[in-house]
Amino acid sequence: MVGPHRDVTGEREQAMTTPEAESHRLAPGDAESHRLAPGEAESHRLSVGEAEAHRRDEADPGHRHLFHVPPADGGDHSESAYLAGNSLGLQPRATRDELLADLEAWGRLGVEGHLEAERPWLPYHELLTGPAARLVGARPAEAVVMNSLTVNLHLLMVSFYRPAGARTRIVIEDAAFPSDSYAVRSQARFHGLDPDDAVVRLRPRAGEDALRTEDVTDYLAAEGDRVALLLLGGVNYLTGELLDIPAITAAGRAAGAVVGWDLAHAVGNVPLALHDWDVDFAAWCSYKYLNSGPGALAGVFVHERHLGDENLPRFEGWWSTAAATRFEMTPVSRPPATVEAWQISNPPIFAMGPVRTSLELFDAVGMTALRARSQRLTGWLESLLDEVTVGRPLRVVTPRDPARRGCQLSVRIGSGSAAELTKRLRYEHGVIADAREPDVVRFAPVPLYSTYLDCWRAAAALAATVGATS
Repeated sequence: MVGPHRDVTGEREQAMTTPEAESHRLAPGDAESHRLAPGEAESHRLSVGEAEAHRRDEADPGHRHLFHVPPADGGDHSESAYLAGNSLGLQPRATRDELLADLEAWGRLGVEGHLEAERPWLPYHELLTGPAARLVGARPAEAVVMNSLTVNLHLLMVSFYRPAGARTRIVIEDAAFPSDSYAVRSQARFHGLDPDDAVVRLRPRAGEDALRTEDVTDYLAAEGDRVALLLLGGVNYLTGELLDIPAITAAGRAAGAVVGWDLAHAVGNVPLALHDWDVDFAAWCSYKYLNSGPGALAGVFVHERHLGDENLPRFEGWWSTAAATRFEMTPVSRPPATVEAWQISNPPIFAMGPVRTSLELFDAVGMTALRARSQRLTGWLESLLDEVTVGRPLRVVTPRDPARRGCQLSVRIGSGSAAELTKRLRYEHGVIADAREPDVVRFAPVPLYSTYLDCWRAAAALAATVGATS
């Protein structure tokens, strides 16, 4: 089990001596060769061999041994090269036992588990507050784990999207995740506005794939007096671009707009300091880089300057009233001056358990160490992809500056289907990547559990699968 006091960072040597790690080691004599499949052309070789990936993993190990890694469906390795953590993170090995312990308390105690379980259910969500706040750079009163991402965005927009007069616009990026687009358009309609007029989609410059910071700030300087809400993705799901959150937040607030962030692809991926950056609100999911399971509970941040503001409209329910008075059963809510005032229902304990387990792991390892390893891993994958893309209909669309990206590199393919390509990578080479149709394949070397070998295998598989152009 991984607990808050376990020395995870002291287990690096063990990480490379597990059976899973041993299965990746080359037999003597294989040292610098890419083992070619029958009929594979010499042009598919990378300039560095598999042994170099092993050398890097020994010098810079992560914490792969703390996770379940799916078996490979193809290729000559027992484990998958799993590079899809930007879509769904791997299961921590500790999750099963921790979840079973909560289930056992239900069976043994029944309703009394609310107060008598080892982790009592009544205040259970408070176990997640500190780790979640530390992860996003918040104060404890500013962060809470609840609901799912889009539900939380709607609850926050009830409070923070207040169109009035000429200030009616919601600004998003053109490549926003579809659910964000649906959410803001429906909020505009809810206020009686035409979403085609109220929702502004910022596009990159002609010939570019990612927004520049000045594309956003220039728009705000010119049109900011008409913007009610700026709601962008901290890390773009499609390109992997990390926006300059503090600079854009400052520009939005200077323009008189409310600034919110969707951190689905940023939390657990890049360091965050939401309180210090003066962000108004943010929301995130926890099934990607936070490894809390499919559809896992999400998180919310509201800056402390808004807490206790009785003029903010808010939907309320059982859990949005102060805990001390919750069981007085009065008809009028008395919300606390914390972000918990945005809670509505009592939290689902068995869904909170995996989030708590994961957050404890992030607390133990730390985002500073993870970000440093992320940049090393992603940088090496980039160097390999630079080699592979030459002469092939492939192009990396993620910014090259390490400060402008997380741990994702997106490759645009010149022909064929992204989904078909990822199937071949999986079933022919044991590499699990992520397709975004029609033409983008996303590779995410997650620093907690991905390896240099994963990166090497992905590049080698891409080279073997996508033919060179004439």
